[in-house]
Amino acid sequence: MDIARAAAGLIMRNGLRATRAEDIARDAGIAPRTFYRYFASKEESLGPLFAAGAQKWAETVRDAPAHLTVPEALHHAVIQTMTPGVGVRAESLQWVRSLLRLAEGSPALLRVWGEACHTAERTLAAVLGARVATARGGDGGAPGSRPPGGPLPPLSPEIRLGAALAGAAVRVAVEAWAAGDDPADGPAGPVALAVRNLGSLRDFPWHTG
Repeated sequence: MDIARAAAGLIMRNGLRATRAEDIARDAGIAPRTFYRYFASKEESLGPLFAAGAQKWAETVRDAPAHLTVPEALHHAVIQTMTPGVGVRAESLQWVRSLLRLAEGSPALLRVWGEACHTAERTLAAVLGARVATARGGDGGAPGSRPPGGPLPPLSPEIRLGAALAGAAVRVAVEAWAAGDDPADGPAGPVALAVRNLGSLRDFPWHTG
């Protein structure tokens, strides 16, 4: 993460085109060969910064109180991880806003953002599959059909679709906020937009399939 923070700081000060991988390595206190051991490009070095927030949201859904329904757990996780000063620093949100704006003109950086979101979506699918299986009491809805500590049933297409839709709801909220100038804690901030988007999934059939 230190390399990602160094990369973000330099890119925000000097611009993406003017920042070299060697500059990032120097600011991070490492040799260029060490940089290239972990990342193939300066754009890739920003991946951990993008991934941290996306993964944290998926993991907070996992850790949400067990009595919450899936829509409630998704809502809870948005509030806990995206509210400035609660789950994320205001500075970090501004970094994300600036980097997403840069990504609009950089296919390589946009790909890094997309990969981070896709990885988080896979984590979210596993998390939602576990929550649904636990609510059912086991595979197929039969209480006790999954032994304690046993493997979870394979993810259904419905769960995969639900995770993709929920992930897109939050991603679009962040991207829409980043494209404008509204404050992060206002009615057009990422939290408010994500909650609104997730509301469209209220009737999604989480427990089918």
